[in-house]
Amino acid sequence: MNENDSLSLQKSPQKILSVSELNRLAREVLQSSFPLFWVSGEISNLTRAASGHWYFSLKDASAQVRCVMFKGRNSAVDFIPREGDQIEARATVSLYEARGDFQLTIETIRQAGLGDLFEAFEQLKRQLQQQGLFDASRKQAIPAYAASIGIVTSPDAAALRDVISTLKRRNPGTPIIIYPTAVQGKSAAASIAEAIQLAHKRQEVDTLIICRGGGSIEDLWSFNEAIVAYAIANCTIPTISGVGHETDFTICDFVADVRAATPTAAAELACQDINQLVQKLNNLSQKLNRQIQLSMHQQSQKLDFLAQRLISPAQKLKQQMNQIQQLHKQLNYTTQQIQYKHQQRYQQLKNSLEQLSPKAVLARGYAIVSHQHQTITASHAVQLGQQLHIQLHSGELSVDVIKKT
Repeated sequence: MNENDSLSLQKSPQKILSVSELNRLAREVLQSSFPLFWVSGEISNLTRAASGHWYFSLKDASAQVRCVMFKGRNSAVDFIPREGDQIEARATVSLYEARGDFQLTIETIRQAGLGDLFEAFEQLKRQLQQQGLFDASRKQAIPAYAASIGIVTSPDAAALRDVISTLKRRNPGTPIIIYPTAVQGKSAAASIAEAIQLAHKRQEVDTLIICRGGGSIEDLWSFNEAIVAYAIANCTIPTISGVGHETDFTICDFVADVRAATPTAAAELACQDINQLVQKLNNLSQKLNRQIQLSMHQQSQKLDFLAQRLISPAQKLKQQMNQIQQLHKQLNYTTQQIQYKHQQRYQQLKNSLEQLSPKAVLARGYAIVSHQHQTITASHAVQLGQQLHIQLHSGELSVDVIKKT
């Protein structure tokens, strides 16, 4: 009810309200008077409507109140509420005007008594994160082929049977070492830490699984203790956390090198499935055989091709001898041609020389007249009484000059 409505009612006491107006004013008063708050109680008369909304009552020993939690809000609840559950609900007070029902509109719910645990969980998580225990840089890789696998859990836990059966099914030859510990109760956290430290000290396994089955947050709380977180962080053996169900998260999950959704999933991460490995090996073997056959066929074809081009040494020598003979014939022919050309040229030069030779002139009746080896070509070059030498075509003469003309 706003201030104007209150003043109006005070000044006009005879004003008559309709039921709708009354319920509206009552709803406004309730909503303005009660901010968002927490309330605890036991669930009763729980109805999950087809629309997805939840309708129930919260009650204690002496009273109860109707509640509604709409689909958009209840879809975020991480557990399934049941009749008789003790819960804590964050709600606003309202009134359903159509029926005039006083009710709570629920924003979120949690199991009763878990508020402190959630706060402790978040506080330790923040502390360890600031210390770097969750950093990806310190995470170790899980060995693909572990020679031996360790399990930290209770010897009586159903989770142990699930893990062992999974490991035996996937790789029956892998040795398994169990580090027994309590997984629930007051001293469980210290026991878990001691088991992890023992595995670290012995260094007899390649992978360490830390696991237990599902349960409430109280049941899993031992895995949210700092002593367990530090033991995991100081362990040099690669660790797999398989605590609870898929929706459960513990501090152990964040510190471990790998988080698995369930203990069975942790076992699957810890070792390879030998059947898959055998199948993979068979596939690789078949692929290798196909590659070998293909390579052999290709090399065989290449060999056939080269064989066609291959010539025996005797045949190669014969070919070379034939080639030498052909070259010899060509050389002889060339030599003969050169000799013939030279002979022709020689004959031409000889004929030319013979035509120009003094002997040829002498053969036509001419003579060479000389005096003391000097050729006489004119009569005035001699003196009367001189003795001249006359060269004829055949023979020589010595004469005296008795007359000049």
